[in-house]
Amino acid sequence: MKKVGIISDTHSYWDEKYLHYFEPCDEIWHAGDIGSTEVAERLAEFRPLRAVYGNCDGGDLRLMFTERLRWKCEDVDVLMKHIGGYPGNYDPSIRSQLYASPPRLFISGHSHILKVQYDKTLGLLHINPGASGIQGWHKERTLVRLTIDGSDFKDCEVITLGGR
Repeated sequence: MKKVGIISDTHSYWDEKYLHYFEPCDEIWHAGDIGSTEVAERLAEFRPLRAVYGNCDGGDLRLMFTERLRWKCEDVDVLMKHIGGYPGNYDPSIRSQLYASPPRLFISGHSHILKVQYDKTLGLLHINPGASGIQGWHKERTLVRLTIDGSDFKDCEVITLGGR
């Protein structure tokens, strides 16, 4: 069983609440637009970090992370990419990969819109944790915690960090 903290769109903003809410987590997954190596390093010092770079991330972060990341967590095939869209409207940059070889869990960021949605067509869970930074048009800063137990998803929690 693995408990993960899912975050996106920090845009260089640091909030000590990240560590508070990720305390019970085994890993942190960042879905891009990290903004600074300092944010990535602070998260990685606290818990093992898996991350992808986003469209706003510069050269240093693009050297540290890849655009797409696919791995196995417990018995779940996970795919993460910053710009991904959502069920019924996946981004063209990832759509063919999703349809050719759907993961069980697809994580994206970019839109700053929190979404936890099951895609019946592809049989996958899509999570966009919203934005946890202060840059952008979103009104509330959010992140997600999820437990993966074998092939099961449990205890999905949406956490509101406050306004931006």
